[in-house]
Amino acid sequence: MRKNITVEFTNERIIPSGGLAVVGAILGKSDFVKNCNNMKVDCNHPQHQIKNGDVMLTYIGMQCMGKPSFDAVHEMDDDPDFYKAALGICYAIPSAETLRQRFDLIGSSIRRQVLDENIKMLKSNGVVPSKLPCGYVPVDMDVSPFDNSKTCKEGVSRTYKGCDGYAPMFAYIGSEGYLASLELREGKQHCQKGTPQFLEETIGLCRQLTDEPLLFRLDSGNDSAENIGILLERGCHFIIKRNLRKESKEDWLRMAKDNSLDITHPRDGKDVYIGSDWKEITYQAQDGTTKHATLRMGYEIIERTIDKKGQFLLVPDIEANVWWTNTGFTDREVIGHYHAHGESEQFHSELKTDMDLERLPSGKFETNELVLELAILSYNILRMIGQESLGKRNPHLKHAVKRRRHRTVINNLINMACHVTEHARKLIIGLGKSNVWRDVFRHVYYAFEYFAL
Repeated sequence: MRKNITVEFTNERIIPSGGLAVVGAILGKSDFVKNCNNMKVDCNHPQHQIKNGDVMLTYIGMQCMGKPSFDAVHEMDDDPDFYKAALGICYAIPSAETLRQRFDLIGSSIRRQVLDENIKMLKSNGVVPSKLPCGYVPVDMDVSPFDNSKTCKEGVSRTYKGCDGYAPMFAYIGSEGYLASLELREGKQHCQKGTPQFLEETIGLCRQLTDEPLLFRLDSGNDSAENIGILLERGCHFIIKRNLRKESKEDWLRMAKDNSLDITHPRDGKDVYIGSDWKEITYQAQDGTTKHATLRMGYEIIERTIDKKGQFLLVPDIEANVWWTNTGFTDREVIGHYHAHGESEQFHSELKTDMDLERLPSGKFETNELVLELAILSYNILRMIGQESLGKRNPHLKHAVKRRRHRTVINNLINMACHVTEHARKLIIGLGKSNVWRDVFRHVYYAFEYFAL
């Protein structure tokens, strides 16, 4: 028989987002807040007593809760003292209006500062991007459209996915997928426009995180001699899918039949040819000189004369996949490593859905740039918390976990209900004994508090 349930209000301090204490511990040891406070912005901005550092800390905390809308700051109104203490806010939690107006004033002016702080934050917390079994550290670069349809936001235009929105570029490092850099772009902007400069910047940032060799993996939209030249000049390894443009698939099939040693027949009517070819490219070096390089092209050519349902085809279906590479991998390893590049789609999903950042909150392009740039810090904070939580008295799981999705971290470790009390000048966070994540949370908090000392 079901018992009757009564709803009552109490005066106890029960906070729904106790995990922000971990976010504050990670951010507390950086100079980012101090540097933001020293920024020169319009002195006539509203609520000038609330420093820029408090604004940035508040918004990073909101992003870590998966609530990037400016109005979501009102969720902190019922117990502002806890959120100030948890995040390290000095004066006060800004209102939604102050957040929006201050972001409009700052815009994208602190991009370089955010990127540098991201590297310092990762290094100071002992983060080392993991290597692949081959010894290379992967760096995955890709564009992922943000659908902002039915809005009149600055920069929103038709993307290659057929929706109206933005087309930001992302760069992730390591098998865990730490965010090294990103760049907000208009939806109509071609993915290669601005990529050489972004690539140079990303290489410099990744070099600060690891001394191991880097393996860049890019899609066919970035098949450019300029990109290849930058990677060759900077001593990086790469796998870039080729854009065949006007090259004939029939010619590739004939070449593959004549030269391939690795031929398989997965089923009736399907033949797969795997091998390598070589081609000379020309690119412009930084000093303006023209250089030539002969590069290997790994290929996988598939000919289908019968479809998967058993239907015979009058004209064979030919699929040609070709990749530029300067690695020593076998042809099959090149294909495997490029397919692993597809995992970056999961990283995009964590930003767009788990952190709810797809529909950016402002109508101004530069304000949205700042929102997305701060997401670099928020994204990596959640990733660090997730990675630190692995194997630490975890709740029972059916499968071994190598990386926690951001949604799991937000639901179970950030938005964790806690009972807050103050005693002997200490703020005490009490976790219920029925919470199966309590041991994980305690380990993670003390792990980052130790680093913060």
